Amino acid sequence: MSSLEENFPRGGTHKKRQEENTPRPQTVDQDNLFQPQNEEVTQKRKKKRQDRTEPKKLKSEERAIVKIHAKDFELLTAESLTEGMLLLGCVKEAHQLELVISLPNGLTGFVQVTQICDAYNKILNTQVATDEHLEDLSSLSDLFFPGMVVRCAVVNLENTKTGRRSIQLTVNPKDVNKALNSTTLRPGMLLSGCIASVEDHGYLIDIGIPAAKAFLPRQKAQGYLQSNNKGAELKIGQYLNCLIEDVKNSGRIIRMSISQSEIAAAIATEEQNWSLSNLLPGLVVKAKVREVTPSGMSLSFLSSFTGIVDFMHKNHLKGKNYSPGDMVKACILSNNPTTKAIRLSLHPAFLQPGTQLGQLCSDRIGMIVENSKVKTFLSKTGAIFVLDDGSLGFARQRHLSDSRLSFKPEMFKPGNEHKCRIIEYSMMDEMALLSLKQTIMDAPFLKYQDIRPGQVLEGTVLTLKPFGMHVKVTEYIKGLVPCLHLADVRLKQPEKKYSEGASVKCRVLVSDAEARKIVLTLKKTLVNSKLPILASYEDAKPGLITHGFVVCAREFGCIVKFYNDIKGLVPKNELGLPPLTPPEEVFYEGQVVKAMVLKCDREQEKVLLSFNLTDNPLGKTSKGEKTSKKQEIIYEDAQVADVKILKKKDDGLDITILPNNISAYLPMMHLSDYVSHSKLWNHWLKEDDLLRSVVCLHSKGRHLTLSRKPALVSAAQEEHAVKNFSDLEPGLLLTGFVKNIMPYGVFVEFPYGLTGMAPKSAMSDKFVTDTKDHFVIGQTVIAKVTSIDEEKQRILLSLKLSDCSSEDSVSQSFSLLQQYFKELQEIKSIMKKRDDSSVAQRLCEIKPAQKLQLVVHKVETDGSAVFKDTCVAGLTVIAVHSHLGGKNVAVGEKAEAVVLYIDYLKAKIYVSLREELLSSKPKKFTLDSQYEAIVQHVATEYAVASLIGMGQLIAIPVASHFNDTFRFDSEKLKMGQSVMVVLKMVERDDYGLLLAVQASGKRKTVIRSRHDSEALEETWPTVKHSLCVGDMVKGTVKSVKPTHVLVAIDDHLMGSIHASQIVDDVSEGTFPTSMLKVGQKVTARVIGGREIRTHRYLPITHPHFTHTWPELSVRPSELKGESKTVLGPEDDKSEDMLKHFKPGQTVTCFVKKYNTEKKWLEVEVTPDIRGRIHELLLSLKPKILKKPGNFFKNGQALIATVTGCDTTGTKVYLSLSGAYSLEKGTITLGCIKSVIPHVGLQVTLPFGRIGKVSLFHLSDSYTEQPLEDFSAGKIVRCYVLSDEDKKIKVSLRQSRVSPKSHSKVEDPEIASLDNVTEGQLVRGYVKSIAARGILFRLSDSVVGCIPLQRITPVFVPDHSLCSKYIHRGQLLTAKVFCINKAENVVELSLLPEDTGNPCIIPEHGSGETDTHLMKTRKRKRRNSENEQQVKPKRRAHRTEDDDSGVEIYCREEEEEEKCGRKSKQRKEISRLKVSTSFTWEEGLNVLNAAMLKPKEESSDSEEEDDTETMTKKQTKKKRELEKQKAEKELAKLEAALMDPNRQPQTADDFDRLVLSNPDSSILWLQYMAFHLQATEIEKARAVAERALKTISFREEQEKLNVWVALLNLENMYGTEEALMKVFERAVQYNEPLKVFQQLADIYTGSEKYKEADDLYNTMLKRFRQEKSVWVKYSTFLLKRGLLEAAHRLLPHALKCLPEKEHVDVISKLAQLEFQFGDSEHGKAIFENTLSTYPKRTDIWSVYIDMMIKHGSQKEVRDIFERVIHLSLAAKKMKFFFKRYLEYEKKYGTAETVQVVKAAALEYVESKGGLAEH
Repeated sequence: MSSLEENFPRGGTHKKRQEENTPRPQTVDQDNLFQPQNEEVTQKRKKKRQDRTEPKKLKSEERAIVKIHAKDFELLTAESLTEGMLLLGCVKEAHQLELVISLPNGLTGFVQVTQICDAYNKILNTQVATDEHLEDLSSLSDLFFPGMVVRCAVVNLENTKTGRRSIQLTVNPKDVNKALNSTTLRPGMLLSGCIASVEDHGYLIDIGIPAAKAFLPRQKAQGYLQSNNKGAELKIGQYLNCLIEDVKNSGRIIRMSISQSEIAAAIATEEQNWSLSNLLPGLVVKAKVREVTPSGMSLSFLSSFTGIVDFMHKNHLKGKNYSPGDMVKACILSNNPTTKAIRLSLHPAFLQPGTQLGQLCSDRIGMIVENSKVKTFLSKTGAIFVLDDGSLGFARQRHLSDSRLSFKPEMFKPGNEHKCRIIEYSMMDEMALLSLKQTIMDAPFLKYQDIRPGQVLEGTVLTLKPFGMHVKVTEYIKGLVPCLHLADVRLKQPEKKYSEGASVKCRVLVSDAEARKIVLTLKKTLVNSKLPILASYEDAKPGLITHGFVVCAREFGCIVKFYNDIKGLVPKNELGLPPLTPPEEVFYEGQVVKAMVLKCDREQEKVLLSFNLTDNPLGKTSKGEKTSKKQEIIYEDAQVADVKILKKKDDGLDITILPNNISAYLPMMHLSDYVSHSKLWNHWLKEDDLLRSVVCLHSKGRHLTLSRKPALVSAAQEEHAVKNFSDLEPGLLLTGFVKNIMPYGVFVEFPYGLTGMAPKSAMSDKFVTDTKDHFVIGQTVIAKVTSIDEEKQRILLSLKLSDCSSEDSVSQSFSLLQQYFKELQEIKSIMKKRDDSSVAQRLCEIKPAQKLQLVVHKVETDGSAVFKDTCVAGLTVIAVHSHLGGKNVAVGEKAEAVVLYIDYLKAKIYVSLREELLSSKPKKFTLDSQYEAIVQHVATEYAVASLIGMGQLIAIPVASHFNDTFRFDSEKLKMGQSVMVVLKMVERDDYGLLLAVQASGKRKTVIRSRHDSEALEETWPTVKHSLCVGDMVKGTVKSVKPTHVLVAIDDHLMGSIHASQIVDDVSEGTFPTSMLKVGQKVTARVIGGREIRTHRYLPITHPHFTHTWPELSVRPSELKGESKTVLGPEDDKSEDMLKHFKPGQTVTCFVKKYNTEKKWLEVEVTPDIRGRIHELLLSLKPKILKKPGNFFKNGQALIATVTGCDTTGTKVYLSLSGAYSLEKGTITLGCIKSVIPHVGLQVTLPFGRIGKVSLFHLSDSYTEQPLEDFSAGKIVRCYVLSDEDKKIKVSLRQSRVSPKSHSKVEDPEIASLDNVTEGQLVRGYVKSIAARGILFRLSDSVVGCIPLQRITPVFVPDHSLCSKYIHRGQLLTAKVFCINKAENVVELSLLPEDTGNPCIIPEHGSGETDTHLMKTRKRKRRNSENEQQVKPKRRAHRTEDDDSGVEIYCREEEEEEKCGRKSKQRKEISRLKVSTSFTWEEGLNVLNAAMLKPKEESSDSEEEDDTETMTKKQTKKKRELEKQKAEKELAKLEAALMDPNRQPQTADDFDRLVLSNPDSSILWLQYMAFHLQATEIEKARAVAERALKTISFREEQEKLNVWVALLNLENMYGTEEALMKVFERAVQYNEPLKVFQQLADIYTGSEKYKEADDLYNTMLKRFRQEKSVWVKYSTFLLKRGLLEAAHRLLPHALKCLPEKEHVDVISKLAQLEFQFGDSEHGKAIFENTLSTYPKRTDIWSVYIDMMIKHGSQKEVRDIFERVIHLSLAAKKMKFFFKRYLEYEKKYGTAETVQVVKAAALEYVESKGGLAEH
């Protein structure tokens, strides 16, 4: 047994102090537990009482001696600081090179970038030396954030030129913790440190002690990473508050923890052996109030230390003043080693270390508070004010008045009101800093944020430097005037004009508040300019005229800069210079100019300017100039505005755009979508008329062209117009107008100036003889984009009705007719305003179908009659002969007529005298009812008809579409023709006519003969065939379309092959029609016949079947007769065709087009069945829905699931996501409909259903603001939870919607109480706060209750206190306390000891209740000491290092409260009583256990302690046996590890393997695969990063293997962005070409063909001279079946590659044609090459090899015959003869072998003969 002195070294020290009667400070934490142990254990209790009473006298004596001077409470100033002083600070701002730190008492310090830590400095120096960006180097803003509390040390105090003292600080742990060493470290100490390095299993932390290595395990950091670091890894240099968990090897190895709950509860104790020299700021201590003064108070803590609290750091939230003897918790603010002065704070924010401090709203900084009341005035210090919002502010004495003489203390009595200004906010003091100085009140700026670009300032010259001049704006704000801006012209000697101290007037050019920099200008033109300020691209509106200065003048023009570094380009043609004048000779750098904005692209930050102004563009002497309103100003494309007519012309209108009066031109054809209306508008409009909703088509140069076409205006307003060429996609339908008509096609222009061409063949479905017969210039059209040439910026269009019209032609034609009459009403309203025209008034009074009493004026020779009357004076009224009704009219005869049509342009009225029209009577009609009608009159846009038997006049449209403008004579409506119509309007309204449309399929058409050259659609009726279903036919492919192929069966008959009838097994993503080529001969089987006009498939028995367009099939199974397809229902009912399609069935379909308006994908399943796929069923990837047209190409094969059929039975509805119903477990896409606070989301699902998402199903990890990332319209992936009572509940949890991702579920689902267990930690949201506690939602169906006593350990009188700190919807972590399944109730706890988190309600929150509880405990303690009654109930063996004092009493009383105070007579345990069974060894064991497990409960009895002691004792023999057993197990383990055949099973096994062979990429890849098998994606990434750092730089291939593996990993499990980041890094560290090729292979292998194609195109540009790139791309194209693209590749390759590489590339591409493409094409390439290079034996050899594999024997022999007759060297000829002979021996006969031998002999003899000669 060791000696007593060794086991208890401090016992003698205490005794010695007592003998010497040395007084020491009295502290609450003083513990006398071991004082009697220096005497005999058997001494009487009386002796112990005497010993215990002696220190009290010493404490009272000491209290009388120690006095606090008023000077000690003075606030800290910069002058009172010393170097080496430790301070607690708060990060205020983080800049690139320094941190701004808020210090106590309103001071501010600075931490330079080199004062973070040694590891950070090392990386910083490396970057500076190599001038390369290092990934490990993080910016200060990434490491430090505002509000972060840090420990600092003063390193330098220097005076600036202004006389102020600059406080330079450091947070480097070696400076902050320099008073500590490895021997002083104890568990529980709270230190500050910085991350020194990132290891596999954790982090090394620099705590500034060289002999100690501090390690933070990764597991201990997970909670901090999730809550404070957003899940990201800790970075080198990151500042942390660390708690020592364990100390080993005399302080050389330390294990740290950064748990927020542990750090927040950390308290410095005596056992940690803190000394005055190493006390650190930020430590929380328990202290006792010694003295209270108005200026502050003094505290005693840690037994022997005294500190002060100034008035700014009292707890102002405390409702009662402090008094001596009160126990408080305090935080050390500063420690001055020189003066031994310690300052503390009682602010609650500092009492829980790790808490982030709050900031004042930036809007309040600089605010003037009119009435602020004085709360406290302290002489020689300052005054505390209560501001308007109830917060406190402090003003130092020097800020209370403008001068010392004007200062009057009596003005600052409590309650007096003053006007003050908030100049700053001290985060450390939690107070606003105020000033009452009038100069500060009147100051326009207080901080850099107050200064805006363009503001005019007055400043004082500070210094002149070669780069510019420093100007002092205010006391705290300085600016720089560059040399270029010292004057309007560059000054050579600026010191002659400016001197230090001179006052200057300047203007702000650039203001950077974050960098605390402003750039000024002294150019008088800019300073005095009255023009608008251009400080952002949003301000750059076309037409804006402003001043700027030239920064560059080149041959292309000038670059002009404005405020805030906004730049613009003035092209050469807008400089306003004479021709051939170089811009650099006229303009110079720094020259002030006046420019006008022509155009601005805000996204690309480009501004187009012009100097062409009426005023002098140089603007040298302009003062107070105003922009002329008559200047021409360019307007933005596609912008809609109102205009005013200036002047009428024959072909259009000169107008001005309001409100800026911008001149522009409106062509006549752009006044309407209808040609007839365009002329009407132009005729009746007058000068000064206003026109609404006019759109700007383009602004080319300075010329503006506008349009009033409603179709174009609508496209611009609804953003259906394409702005850039890059946004164009094949298949898009665009609204435009005919710009020009040429014999070969039509040019169509769209908004934003894009122009495309529709060739003659794509203008119409009908044969086009003359292009001018189909369209007119200016006509509105709908065009479909068919092809895009990005290189030449060309667009090919189609104007065919089959491509551009929707399937509902009836609705389209009615919409056009209705729009026509609405616009006609607008024109008539304009005509009514023409008071000067009686003709216009009469025209507006007459309506169609109106009956008039007329007089015959004249009868024409053609039989028509002209009428007149007063009601039609000035108008021409005419009735054609057929409308006289068979009456013989005479001049002067009266007649009654009905108006048929009014020509408002010619003022002509067409009437009819027919009796059936005059005798018509009003009748009620049914909407959409069908009638037969007779055409009475045909106009340009519509025809007037009368209903048979009723005489009612109706209007029917002539055209069904904007593009439907051409008809053959047989198709045109004629007077007297009978048509079937459908009524679409049953009330006349103001139109006078009923509106109707022709019934579909019921028109009486006249078939005429066509020429052979006309289109197939027009020739089919004249061809009669005798084909039947099942017949075999032969034909030639004439045209290949995306979904069908046209085949010429004979000279007159055409057939069609649908994409589904080409191959039997169609692979998804392929294009079957591309397998057939134009000109190819095919054999097909007839499977049906289709009417070309109605697209209806007729049964075989139909009488018109012989007049149909044959539908063919070339499927092998169809040709063999294995399957027989018959199109068309036998009973002629289309709905029967879909009866075999059942929901859930899988079908193959082919893309037709994507309908952007309806948001569905139109597909074709078979030739006679069409389908639709709704937007939300297109995929399970939300990104595809952003641009579906990019992912679904016309003709592409898709595998879809049937979801149902439409009501008409004509179409089948499909799904590409696999979902055909919303059953439980279905995963589908949804669109967020609305966001409901505190509830969740409403999501629109497929099939028209609405789903609800609760807060608990938004994510696998709950957040404070769960709805923050969701907004209406966002596409999300959904999992259907249930579908009950027509209410669908869905989940957005990643574990649900992507189960294969194996994402970590931090907050599991709780469906019922069965999912909850007692003791489990759960998270949820507060539902409400009631009198009995908090209702806490764990899920939708489970709600728990948290009683008041389980919310906080302090007493809570009622629930109102909880409402101050807890709000509805707050995210909390709670522990399940008990579960009552019978009542379906779960009780939870928020206590810190249960959750491990800081207390929700801080200790000061309980107010007076807390103080009352503390005093009650103190009284109980004093009573216990006086009575000296010892009743040991719970006794723990304690050593000197155990905690004691008041803290022990508090813990005991808390335990008594938990037990319910069963006995009122229970007495406190005496703190001085020591158990008789106390032993020193056991005491040490208890001490160690207490250090490792501070929360472990003490034993309950002496007997339990004895039993525990006996079980721990072991004999020497037993210890030896255990040691031998452990050695045997270790030997077995080592033997297993030495086994060479043992496969690695764990991560440690792999770690050993890679350590033994670090350069082997195979081992690293196996290590990655090991983690991937366990779906540990992040660990696999980490292994790859380790491998890249570990493998030697010489092993390039090994490193490349790892890079490829990492690329594969990101491609499979990561995002596209992550993949691109890895790819960019790989390109930097490897040969770029290899990395590009590897990524292309990865894309191809994962079937990401689009990404692969884009990457290959990039490679062709970057590595155009590498032949391997061309070969790989050609292989890629051929394997995908893109033969034409592959064929186009060869000419491009030959242009880019050197000539010496041409033959090799040609040979390789030809080989690829044999392997994957067209062998005939490969043969042609070889033949062309050999004709150019006939002696290239290597090409001959390759050609022979390819033909042997892919050609016939005849072709191979022909090649051999050709090559053996070449004139080559004998050695080469021998090679070919030998190959020829081997081929014949293998594939030929004995005769062919003999022929080869004979040829060889003949060759030898010929050569020998030549030699003889």
